[in-house]
Amino acid sequence: MAERAIVTGGAGFIGSHVVDALLAQGDTVTVVDDLSAGDRSRVTAGAELEVLDIVDLDGLRALAGEVRPQAIYHLAAQASVVASVEDPLRDCDVNVKGTLNVLEVAREHEAPVAFTSTGGALYGDAAPRPTAEDRIPAPLSPYGSSKWAAEAYVKTWSLSHGIPNATMRLGNVYGPRQSPHGEAGVVAIFTHHLYTDQAPKLYGHGKPTRDYVYVTDVVDALLLARGRAGTFNVATGTETDVATIWRELSQAAGKSIEPQLEDLRPGELQHSCLDAGLAERELGWRAKTSMAEGLRLTYAALIEEFESQGGPD
Repeated sequence: MAERAIVTGGAGFIGSHVVDALLAQGDTVTVVDDLSAGDRSRVTAGAELEVLDIVDLDGLRALAGEVRPQAIYHLAAQASVVASVEDPLRDCDVNVKGTLNVLEVAREHEAPVAFTSTGGALYGDAAPRPTAEDRIPAPLSPYGSSKWAAEAYVKTWSLSHGIPNATMRLGNVYGPRQSPHGEAGVVAIFTHHLYTDQAPKLYGHGKPTRDYVYVTDVVDALLLARGRAGTFNVATGTETDVATIWRELSQAAGKSIEPQLEDLRPGELQHSCLDAGLAERELGWRAKTSMAEGLRLTYAALIEEFESQGGPD
């Protein structure tokens, strides 16, 4: 049955894929995005785009009054670890206050929220791997702390108002449409470096590991979580080091470029790997895309994107 959905951050990397999936199943979709990181060209013609900051509660309320959402997928965030260290107040404003605003609007319309949180940045370096949801968070950055605080509001609003909100703790998501110009998203960053024949910086000397999960698998989890209360890891349970990602993408490109090895930046983790067993048991979800297939698909799609934008910049 088709529904009216709001997707915050719907002009971004993951959000735009969520929008496409909702449209494909016949839903009516309104995108809320301030375009600080998103791109209006990512928003499919079938969706409505409202340029709006989630910190603006009055603006959100007015929009929701027009849309009357039956579900909200909340992906808008300040997502940079480095930026959170440099400006923790703005990070808190967007990730905590912004999330509370979304929850209040959702409550007023009795719409369940599926909220995207973080896995690795939340659990910290001392967590056993793969890490399950019952591990007490120990974030190393303001970004991780703000996501943890936002999670608390998501759960409290669910318990207090009887609305089945879901928190999805994502691994390191990669795939088509990911920007190569931020600090995160090493697959996109490395692909762009190969495209422009530039040596990348491998922070942590290429040794840090992450749990990489393909974007369409993440979208599947978000759609399955609609109307399901709980906190779920969304990942593969497999960790891959940064040097391996660079090596595999270099092989796909047929190039050999020596990377620069650098120390980790403040707030960054050494290792991260998530246990997604709960999502499999309760949502019937598990990642389907292998690392090899995901890297191949992502590399091909991103190269096509770079070409369409007029070549190396």
